[in-house]
Amino acid sequence: MSTVEIKPNICWVGVNDRTTDLFEGLWPITREGVSYNAYLICDDKRAIIDLSKAIKTDEFFDQVAENTPLDTIDYVVINHMEPDHSGVLRTFLRIAPQAVLLGTDKTKGMLESFYGITENVRVVQDGETLSLGEHTLQFLYTPFVHWPETMVTYETTQHVLFSCDAFGSYGALRGAIFDDDCVDLPFYEREALRYYANIVAKFSRMVTRAIDKLADVPIDIIAPSHGLIWRKNPGRIVELYRRWASYATGPAEPGITLIYSSMYGNTDKMMNAVAQGISREGLPLEIFDATRTDVSYILPYLWTHTGVMIGAPTYEGGLFPPMAHVLDMARRKGIRHKKVARFGSYAWSGGAQKEFEKIVEGLGWENTGMLEFVVTPSEEELEKGQEFGAAFAQAVKGEGQ
Repeated sequence: MSTVEIKPNICWVGVNDRTTDLFEGLWPITREGVSYNAYLICDDKRAIIDLSKAIKTDEFFDQVAENTPLDTIDYVVINHMEPDHSGVLRTFLRIAPQAVLLGTDKTKGMLESFYGITENVRVVQDGETLSLGEHTLQFLYTPFVHWPETMVTYETTQHVLFSCDAFGSYGALRGAIFDDDCVDLPFYEREALRYYANIVAKFSRMVTRAIDKLADVPIDIIAPSHGLIWRKNPGRIVELYRRWASYATGPAEPGITLIYSSMYGNTDKMMNAVAQGISREGLPLEIFDATRTDVSYILPYLWTHTGVMIGAPTYEGGLFPPMAHVLDMARRKGIRHKKVARFGSYAWSGGAQKEFEKIVEGLGWENTGMLEFVVTPSEEELEKGQEFGAAFAQAVKGEGQ
């Protein structure tokens, strides 16, 4: 993609990545891709805000060179040190050694730790401004959104917020970089939620603080480091992030995430019965096979739905391992305030329920009951499964009333 002017003398100079399979070495993006958004301001002084991952060095340099030679850059604003934002930095400094690196005090330490860079580093203070000529930058600390050194940069004359990881999403850009040019906005909103649940959710309190801090700042454009640039309706992505952040400390949306695993199809049979019972109560229902679905795609619904129904058999006297992994990731991401129930089969002895109850207690979820059966569920037990699902859905609906 060619560079795009987003305001006079402010250009998007980002790159798409459709070859990386795992974001952060963990979250699948093979199908969706991701963008590394960077921004160039050409004024009396020239500044780049954010950079790119090292695997895109040549493409990124070509993007910048469309507008100005690299060796004319005066400042590089390091909003965030994660290598998908800063990976090209050492190579860049070989071409433009005069460039001054701007970041927080914690950024200064990380520049040395990550890249051995100690020269031409300037620490900017929270609220400090820098004039480039007609454009003025203001630096605002937003720690733990989502690393401790993170800040956002605000261009005060054109009212552009370069928001770093805040308000970002997975999804390579499909030719259009703005929300109002995008023909599939729901895709990017879904990927923003998945990005939030995977990357940012653990730091939701800090997200809320950052949004509150920016509440009185006039913003015409939100330009994040990943995903769409929001110029028609920047309030939309802020609204979504604020709502998602609120689920860390309060109730989520009325709905149920049904996650199941089945070794030989017996728990699968019961899953269908339980799902029938839930569905007749009219609640939104998402169903995932924990063995075949990466937890990255499950976490968004665990985050946004109030109810969690678990279907998992006993395995070697404990909970089926793929399900234990999903629940461990829920713990790591701080997913709380849920109602939960479990069903599952066992052969010669149980054990899954005991481990399940211990995990759920650690999560702080409200355990409403369980339904276990020996190997293959009978017709009578399948009827009980429908009743079990319906009763759980009623309890979740009651939570929202």
